[in-house]
Amino acid sequence: MAKLSDPNSKLIAENRRARFDFAISDDIEAGIMLFGSEVKSLRQGGSNIAESYASVEDGELWLINGYIAPYLQAKTWGHEERRRRKLLVSRKELVRLWNATAREGMTIVPLKMYFNDRGMVKIKLGIAKGKKLADKRETSAKRDWGRQKARLLKQNR
Repeated sequence: MAKLSDPNSKLIAENRRARFDFAISDDIEAGIMLFGSEVKSLRQGGSNIAESYASVEDGELWLINGYIAPYLQAKTWGHEERRRRKLLVSRKELVRLWNATAREGMTIVPLKMYFNDRGMVKIKLGIAKGKKLADKRETSAKRDWGRQKARLLKQNR
């Protein structure tokens, strides 16, 4: 039987370009500290994480350059659109992220921002290594070949 989707869980923003530009080795889910006007704006669907990244600074994880549109009804108590937002992860995951970025030269890239089944805003982070131009071409060639193969198999039926 099909699983009923929860009305609270909803995809807010997705960074589709990240999988093309980076080789993602691992991913983790993190919470995010937001103001009330930011949550209301996210419910309306105004956000972008395509140009953002995460960084470990002073023992804390931060989302940098993530855009959340202003909420028009919150005139007095609004928020800054591109402010740094604190990400919430366990101490063990924070140490692992710090080791990956500082020692191994990896990057922490946000992949998706969504409301989970409890209605909380979560962000999925990928631990990634940047791809070279040749790797990007190879990825694109594999994708094109997969499409062409699917077309050929469909024709031969």
